[in-house]
Amino acid sequence: MIILHGFGPGFGLPEISPFVTKTEVQLKMAGLAYCKEKAMPPSSPKGQLPYIRDEAETIADSTFIRAHIEGKYGFDFDAPLSLQARAQAWAFERMIEHHVYWALVGARWVDETNFAKGPAHFFDGAPEHMREKLREDAQFRVAENYLLSGLGRHAPDDDIDLAIRSLFALSVQLGDKPYLMGDTPCGTDATAFGALAGILTPFFDSPLRARTEKFSNLTDYVDRMMGQYYPEFAWSPVREAA
Repeated sequence: MIILHGFGPGFGLPEISPFVTKTEVQLKMAGLAYCKEKAMPPSSPKGQLPYIRDEAETIADSTFIRAHIEGKYGFDFDAPLSLQARAQAWAFERMIEHHVYWALVGARWVDETNFAKGPAHFFDGAPEHMREKLREDAQFRVAENYLLSGLGRHAPDDDIDLAIRSLFALSVQLGDKPYLMGDTPCGTDATAFGALAGILTPFFDSPLRARTEKFSNLTDYVDRMMGQYYPEFAWSPVREAA
């Protein structure tokens, strides 16, 4: 059986990490049996989550995990899509993972109130004399990566404006369809769902969340995907929490 290593539930979500969520949803899409174990990034071959163990193989990074599933198990996540639609889905995935994701990072890690409420608690189990230093170091490293991503170089309102342009593109692409590319979910739906749920969770207040809530088709999309892939999870829809 495949073992998926992730952070686990938290922040009002069934899985804290958008990337682990992506892989977990893709495992469900493929109908593959798996179990899940909690892990932290240093345990991964690439220093990040998710990673999976599949018999004798260890595969890290959600994109390479998808490639492994497609190659070993013959499951095509984009089977219903034309060649052009496959290209478009890939472009949207890159936009989500290399732009929208970093806006989410800023809202969780750079915003001091949200950091104290959320990621700071990753270190609650550390020895007391080391705890605050570990928190400060982790926040500094993430903030540095946020800066290097490009978004962190702008004023907070400006980086959100840029993220909203990407979310507007997602909203237009989704339209009134059930899934991003049509009537059937594809691999990029797992990516979009993970990022959007991370932004929209009522656990965190942020200008990014407030502005994302205005895209009603995106909030409805997250509600549908949560019900489809995490039916056992008590998701609090934005419209009820707002």
